[in-house]
Amino acid sequence: MGRRTAETREQLTPQEEQIARLARDGSTNPEIGAQLFLSARTVEWHLHKIFTKLGIGSRRELEVALAHRGQDGQPA
Repeated sequence: MGRRTAETREQLTPQEEQIARLARDGSTNPEIGAQLFLSARTVEWHLHKIFTKLGIGSRRELEVALAHRGQDGQPA
C-alpha cells in the first residue's frame, strides 16, 4: 500500500469503503463489527473518519455521498 499524500488523504481506505457500504445498507455498528471482526467501538471510530472525509454528518447521508464518488473512491 502506498503512503497517504495530500491528494489521497480524503480517499476512503478499502476498509472504510466496506464499513461505509455496510452502514449505508442498514447494518448496525455491532453487526458491522461482527462481520469484519472489529469491535463496535472501532466501527464507530471508522465511521467518524468516513463522515469527515465525505463531508457528511450522519448515516442517512451515506447513500448520496457514496453515489457521488468515482470508482477510485475520489469525489466524482
